[in-house]
Amino acid sequence: MDSDARRSASGFPLQPVYRPEDADLDYQRDLGDPGTFPYARGIYASMYRGRLWTMRQYAGFASAEESNRRYRYLLEQGQTGLSVAFDLPTQMGYDSDHPLAAGEVGKVGVAIDSLADMRALFEGIPLDQVSTSMTINAPAALLLLLYELVGEEQGVDPGHLRGTIQNDVLKEYIARGTYIFPPAPSLRLITDTFAYGATRLPRFNTISVSGYHMAEAGADAVQEVAFTLANALAYLEAAADRGLSVDRIAPRLSFFFVARESLLEEVAKFRAARRLWARLARDRVGITDPRGQMLRFHAQTAGVELTAQQAEVNLSRVTLQALAATLGGAQSLHANAYDEALALPSEKAARLALRTQQVLAHETDVPDTADPLGGSWLIESLTDQIEEAARAQIAHIDERGGAVAAVEDGYQKREIERTAYEIARAVDRGERVIIGVNRHRIDEDVQPELQRPDPDAVDAQQDRLARVRAQRDRDAVDAALGEVEAVARSDRNLLPPLKEALRVHATIGEVCDVLRGVFGQHQPADTF
Repeated sequence: MDSDARRSASGFPLQPVYRPEDADLDYQRDLGDPGTFPYARGIYASMYRGRLWTMRQYAGFASAEESNRRYRYLLEQGQTGLSVAFDLPTQMGYDSDHPLAAGEVGKVGVAIDSLADMRALFEGIPLDQVSTSMTINAPAALLLLLYELVGEEQGVDPGHLRGTIQNDVLKEYIARGTYIFPPAPSLRLITDTFAYGATRLPRFNTISVSGYHMAEAGADAVQEVAFTLANALAYLEAAADRGLSVDRIAPRLSFFFVARESLLEEVAKFRAARRLWARLARDRVGITDPRGQMLRFHAQTAGVELTAQQAEVNLSRVTLQALAATLGGAQSLHANAYDEALALPSEKAARLALRTQQVLAHETDVPDTADPLGGSWLIESLTDQIEEAARAQIAHIDERGGAVAAVEDGYQKREIERTAYEIARAVDRGERVIIGVNRHRIDEDVQPELQRPDPDAVDAQQDRLARVRAQRDRDAVDAALGEVEAVARSDRNLLPPLKEALRVHATIGEVCDVLRGVFGQHQPADTF
């Protein structure tokens, strides 16, 4: 037995050297050209020669005004797309003055209570000239509608609005926890959003199916791909059950993956995910539109791999992670700031993260050819192994009744927790090396200057919310909320009445309270 046996981050054995027979390649079947089915080598023929990936730095904190200043700054520095982080009360459907919001307002993202906040968030930013991603799930429909309303106030045709809402609630039950409603009504909201977006917002991606958060919770590359694609299948099945055309919905489906430091396996993971999705979309779902067979994805560098110890070393980590994403063919990318293990990114750290992307784009040869590692015997071998293992995992989920049934049983959550536990044990034993944590530690660790939240931001947010409530037409709000409740109890599309309620300044919390009254709240299964 090899005394120096090594394995990839997901456990695949790594040989000392790879030869042609290790890849088992049929180039015509498995590789082909970029832009051709099954898209292992990239979804576009020219890839970054035709258009660079979108540089979309994730940001949002404190007030809408403060977040707006950061967005403007990043756009001035060359960012090419916006990515909005919302605070936990917004993600959970509570207003900033709700007792459960105490201590969390504006802390991990921007607080959005009403149309007034959304208006301030995008003040001076022409929405027909930017693409905006919003990391929001349970109340995703509400934030999309607020964005549309702000666009209308700017005179922008909804057909010209571009961006993505995450809107992926299944992974909230699995890994993240910012859910509100049980799975069935949550899927109803998602499919209502699909239908609304297809007619009103044709250039908006109305879901981004996310493996990122499952990876941050501990999922390995195979689990990340398998659980993400299984969830995507569940969303398309739900859409079909509602009578929607999957050929019309699938082209507006996007994905969101992590980019880790295990560079070679990550490149193979992205290639395997593209290839597997193309085959599932065509052969299982019956999607005939090639755009629906293409796995378009955003990547974010791995926050869970950043360390508070020797934080400046995170610059090296983020660079390698961003390189993995671009070598793997991401359509857009967020590079984490080096100080994110300690606080929200400072302006300097956010700028350096953006500069990392810009150096990759303009000072390296990465964009000059599509799929630069394609044909490597190692990369092709790992691509095959990840695809095969992920396909087997999806089949196991199918045996359990599909992704929704598996979520309700807690299956994916248990599997991820098991993997996370093994990773933690390997770090504790020193088998997985983390520089500055379990090897090459230093006695004095000088921390960078950190972004500090404005201590007055919470009071200011609650004051604005009080003014909105005092100045609006209460009768119009009550009537609009009554219509929301009536439609929620029917099988009609919820988004038109939700939009009218938000237009008359009903708050996120008020609307979600009405929906809680109809749908109830999700109670997680005991996974142990």
